[in-house]
This record gives sequence, structure tokens and C-alpha cells, in this order.
Amino acid sequence: MKLSILDQAPISTNQTSKEGLLEAVALAQAGEAYGYTRYWIAEHHDLPGLACTSPEVLLSYIGAHTKSIRLGSGATLLPHYKPYKIAESFHTLATLFPGRMDIGLGRAPGGSAEATNALSDNFLQKVYDMPNLVEELLHFIHNDFPEGHTYHNLTANPFPNEAPVPWILGTSMKSALLAAKYGLPYAFGQFMSEKNGIDIVEKYIDAFQPGKVNTKPEVIVAVSVVCAETTEKAEEIALSWLIWGMQTEGGQGSQGVPSLEEVKSKSLTDKEKLSVKNRKANMIIGNPQEVATNLKKLQKEYNADEMMIITITHSPDDRLHSYKLLADELL
Repeated sequence: MKLSILDQAPISTNQTSKEGLLEAVALAQAGEAYGYTRYWIAEHHDLPGLACTSPEVLLSYIGAHTKSIRLGSGATLLPHYKPYKIAESFHTLATLFPGRMDIGLGRAPGGSAEATNALSDNFLQKVYDMPNLVEELLHFIHNDFPEGHTYHNLTANPFPNEAPVPWILGTSMKSALLAAKYGLPYAFGQFMSEKNGIDIVEKYIDAFQPGKVNTKPEVIVAVSVVCAETTEKAEEIALSWLIWGMQTEGGQGSQGVPSLEEVKSKSLTDKEKLSVKNRKANMIIGNPQEVATNLKKLQKEYNADEMMIITITHSPDDRLHSYKLLADELL
């Protein structure tokens, strides 16, 4: 089984933003040592508990501190930007780190309404125009605008020997069909979806049209996982993430991922308990054997080529150890 890492660069309550970013670097280095296929970093805006607002900047630093693991954005939020600028940024990265660069493309705002307005004009219109933005980006990546096009003589330099690989990331049928239409690999965010992802991925595979990037469908499924030596330990470690996720959804959680002590001191309402229960139902939590069994089951159900793991803990050591245990079991 191929395993990869999705990171959101979380900041714990006892950390600074810089420490959160440096832990992202440490995770990519550990993933490389453990045998993970790729490391993707997410893009978020105006969310104090998450450190990465600019994946392309952080990826340049991580690329310089790793040697072989594939790197990418998970996702670059395309409606905020012009495709030409995205192509330039990732061509630069692909030139510096040849054969290692992915561009995960998403359409979500990635933050507050205020942040969305500050980043881009007419965001909703650009979301609607996402297929055209993807098509334009693909032309810039491959430098193949047709004769007579406005951008026919425009190149997104530096032009790398090996192009970055674009992926469509999403949780909807719309994103799956967009990936299928342009012959792109597809990453389904199971960890953030309440939809029947198996049907969505099946439709992607059925509708796939071979293109310049992929001649056959390719699927990653991203899953929330907390792994420890025992189920009890994993359940305990996962509490911080569960409570923080609930707090963030409610407009709190700005202080970062809480410690176990902070979590245990909090009294939950019935509504909050239900929220935590629902979140937990969408995660895989357990010892290495339990987690491996569940991942294999999901991989088979989704017909996935690769499983991408997102793990958030208060302690960076617990996070690294979770990825290590999983690698020892499956890689």
C-alpha cells in the first residue's frame, strides 16, 4: 500500500507559529525516512490554529530540507489566484526539486469571508469558472496554448524539464467529474466529507478521459488517523484533535490544539458531545493492527491507489510516532 501525508501545519496551545511551521518540516523529513510517498501541505487563511497560508513558500523550505519525497499543495485554492502565477510558482519549485512536485487544486475559500474578500475579487464567480481556470493552468504547465490564443507566446518561466503534476482535490461529484474530464488524478477528502465518497470516486473512474497528465484514473483517499501502541492510548491522544475540531467549527479554538489536560478540564454540553461523536465516527483511531485493517478496507472500497493520512495531535512527538507505527505496519 502506498501511504502519504497531508499536513495542515497545526499549532498547539504551547507553540508559536514558527514552531508549528518547523514541525511541518520535521514531519516531511520523518515521512521521507519512514517511506511515505508524498507530503502535501494545505492552504488556510485567517485561522490562528493553522500556520500555513502559503504552501508554495513553505514547500520551497521543505524541499531544501528533504531529498526524495514528493511534495505538493493540498490544496492550492485556485479561485483566489491567476493560473499564470500558480504555474510560475510551481514551475520554480519543479525546477529546484525535479520530479518531486505536485499541485493539488481546490476551489474552497480556505478561511473567513473577510479573508476571501481580501484575497480575491468575485470569488464565487471564479469558483463557477473553475473548469476554465484549470484548463488555462494546464496550458501554462505544458506550454501548449493553441496558435492564435492570447497566451500562445507566453511561457510560465522557469520552464522545468519535468512538469509539476496537477491533481484535483475535492469531496463532491463536481470535482470528481472535473478531474475525469481533463485526465487528471483525483484526491478525495474522506476526512472532511459526509457524502458517499465511494460513489463519487467510482463516477470519476468511469468518466475518466485520458489526457496529457494521466492515461488512466489515479485515486488518493485522504483519511484522519491517530495511531498509538494501544487503542486506549490512541483514543486519549485523539481527544485533543476532536475537541479542537469542534471548537474551531464553533468559532473558537484560536489558541491552537489543546493539551489532554486542557481537554479533560472542559465540560461538554450534549450538543458538543454529539459533535465529538460524529467527528470520531469519520476517523480511524486505534493500534497499528486496527488502523491498518481499516485502511486496507477503505482502500479496497474506494479502489484507491494510495491512502493519504492526516494526523493532528497536541504533542508533535505523538504525531510523528503515529506515522511511524503506521509505516512499520504497512510499508
